[in-house]
Amino acid sequence: MNGARQVALRLDPGRVPVIERNIGGQSAFLLVCDHYGRQIPPQLGDLGLPADELTRHIAWDIGIAGVAEQLSDRLGAHLIAQRYSRLVIDCNRPPTAESSIPLVSETTTIPGNDGLTREQVDERRRLIFDPYHARIDEVISARLAAGRPTVLLSVHSFTPVYHGMARPWQIGTLYHRDTVLPPLLLAELRREDGLVVGDNQPYAVADGTDYSIPVHGEARGLINSGIEIRQDQIAEEHGQAAWAERLARVLTAIEPALRDKAAVA
Repeated sequence: MNGARQVALRLDPGRVPVIERNIGGQSAFLLVCDHYGRQIPPQLGDLGLPADELTRHIAWDIGIAGVAEQLSDRLGAHLIAQRYSRLVIDCNRPPTAESSIPLVSETTTIPGNDGLTREQVDERRRLIFDPYHARIDEVISARLAAGRPTVLLSVHSFTPVYHGMARPWQIGTLYHRDTVLPPLLLAELRREDGLVVGDNQPYAVADGTDYSIPVHGEARGLINSGIEIRQDQIAEEHGQAAWAERLARVLTAIEPALRDKAAVA
């Protein structure tokens, strides 16, 4: 497929970008999941990739959809997730970032992203990126207007090996400017027997490479953090259920302190 060919995108009404769960949930936690899905608009075909590439981490965060849904249910927390593959447009990258619509992901070239016109780039943003982030912004505004304590938690998963290097952490917290949630979360996770917890590992949040936490968390003055779970832990349903149960226990333990601080903020 030649990405330079003009193709008007039309999203199926049953495939809108935004997926929500527990909209009326009373938890202080607002969960967002930028890499929940791996859908591709039909007009883009397979982006020039074989089927096995579209099930890899380059297309989505493996296992995190099941964890996010079950965690949302256990906490009674509103979940806002994004249906489309990050290969179409990455909803956790600033639209100006080179990796927003990647030409290469890890070592894989994405033929369907080559030679895009400005109009095609803008179309992907308008149809997929903008509605997702507009909905998160709308929900945060409504919660704050109602005086509801709101703690933003962005959930992701990561590969066990990256560029030949094994990653020892089973879970990591990701943060930038927030000094409230990350230390509480780290301390509670480290109470779990045998758990290897990363402190800003395997990634750290930065304005140039992340979007959800800087824009919806930090810029809105919310207590916030990201969570990354290693994919071999959650590739199967039993692992997703176990991690949802563990995270619900951990987050429930720290929620009272967070509610107090979020209410003051």
